[in-house]
Amino acid sequence: MSSTSDSENLLSRASELIDLARAAGADKADAVVMRSRSSSVSVRLGKVEGTESSESDDFSLRVFVGQKVATVSANPGFDLKALAERAVAMAKVSPEDKFACLADEKDLARSFPDLELFDGTEVSASDLTDKALAAEAAALAVKGVSNSVGAGASAGMGGLVLATSHGFSGAYQASRFGYSVSVIAGEGTGMERDYDYSSELFYSELEDPTAVGRRAGERAVKRLNPRQVPTAKGLTVIFDPRVSRGIAGHIAGAINGASVARKTSFLRDRMGKQVLKAGLSVTDDPLIVRGSSSRPFDGEGVTGEKLTMIEDGVLKHWFLSTSTGRELGLATNGRGVRGGSSVTPASTNFALEPGDISPEDLIRSIGTGFYVTEVIGQGVNMITGEYSRGASGFWIENGELTFPVSEVTIASNLKDMFMAMTPASDIDRSYGTAAPTIAVENMTLAGK
Repeated sequence: MSSTSDSENLLSRASELIDLARAAGADKADAVVMRSRSSSVSVRLGKVEGTESSESDDFSLRVFVGQKVATVSANPGFDLKALAERAVAMAKVSPEDKFACLADEKDLARSFPDLELFDGTEVSASDLTDKALAAEAAALAVKGVSNSVGAGASAGMGGLVLATSHGFSGAYQASRFGYSVSVIAGEGTGMERDYDYSSELFYSELEDPTAVGRRAGERAVKRLNPRQVPTAKGLTVIFDPRVSRGIAGHIAGAINGASVARKTSFLRDRMGKQVLKAGLSVTDDPLIVRGSSSRPFDGEGVTGEKLTMIEDGVLKHWFLSTSTGRELGLATNGRGVRGGSSVTPASTNFALEPGDISPEDLIRSIGTGFYVTEVIGQGVNMITGEYSRGASGFWIENGELTFPVSEVTIASNLKDMFMAMTPASDIDRSYGTAAPTIAVENMTLAGK
C-alpha cells in the first residue's frame, strides 16, 4: 500500500519547505504530511453496490514569526517557495498567540520504537468483495433474518510525516483492514436491525467473515418483539462493551487538557481528587505493539509513555500537547494530534481497566436491572455531566437476560455514574478505546 521510500521523499520535501520558510522570515516552522490510502467495496443482497478507492498526501506548513502563527495547506505538486512565502506573509499580519509553539527540543523523540503498525498486504477488490459477501450470506442464513442493510469491506493506511525547524524528522504509517454487515430481522413494524464487524491492523488477524455475519444475524433476531418497561429509579444498568466503550470515551473527553483549558469539562477542577469509584483505574498507552491507536511519536514529534490517567479512582493526568500544557502551566505528555492549523491533545490506546468478576456473574449479582446494547441520541453534556440517552437492550430478572426492551431513556450524571461503576473482566483491547462490561448503580429509567 505504501513504501519507506515514499516517506523519505515526503520528509525531504517537508524539510525543504521548512528551510524556505526560514529563508522567507519565519523564526520557527514545522511541516506535516497526512497520508491516506483506502479501497472499499459495498454489497447488498449478494450484489456489489459500489467500489471506492482514494489516496492523498496532504501537506501543511505552520510558521512562527515571534508569537504570531499561520498555517497553510496544499496538495502534492505545489510550489514550495510560494507556499512558504505565503505562510510567512500570513503570519506577519496574524494576531499573537501566546501559547502556540513547537515542542521543546528536549522533549523530541530521538529514536522510534518498532510498534508493528503496518501490514503491506495488497488486498484486491475481488478479495474485499468475497469478504463482504461471505459476511452478508452468513447473516442472512440466520433464521428470522429477513433483509440486509448491506455489508462492506475495506483496506487502507494512514500515516504521518513530520519535520520541524529545530531538528525533528520522522514518519510512520499504520494499516487498517475490516469488514462489517448490518441486517434486519422480522417484518413490517416489528423489524429490528443489528450489525457486527471486524477491524484489525493486520489482514491475517481479521475474524472469519462468516462468524461476524452470524453474530450480526443472531443479534438482530434477539431484538425481536421488544417491550417497554415501567419507569424506575435507583436501577442498576449494565452496559454491553459496545456501549461501555462510549462511557470510557466520556472519561477521555472529560480529562482532555483542551477541554479543561476551555472550562468545558465537568472534571476541570478535580485533579488529584477521586473521580471514579475506589479501585478503578484508567490507562493510556501509545506504545502498545500492534495497538489500534499506537504511534512512535505524536503530532509534535514527542514520544508519549504509558500513563495511568486515573489510579485507584484518583485523577492523575490530563491529556496534554505542548501548547495546551503551557496554557495550564504543565508539560506535554506526548498526546498532541496535528489537525489543520493547530495541535490538540487526545488519547491513544485508552482503557478503563477491567475488574475480577465475569460479565455473567456481574449480571447475576444485580438480580433485576437493564442490560443496554445500544444508546441513541446526543444527550450528554460534558460541561455539567448530565447524561440522558435513548436505549435498547434486555431486561434482567433473577440475574438472567430475559426479554428485549426498547423505547426507554436512561439518565443520571456522569459524575455520579463514574462513582458507581463496577467493571467486569471481559475487556477487548483491540480498540483504541477499550472497556469491559460495566454495571452502573442508581440510574433512572424512563419507560411507559
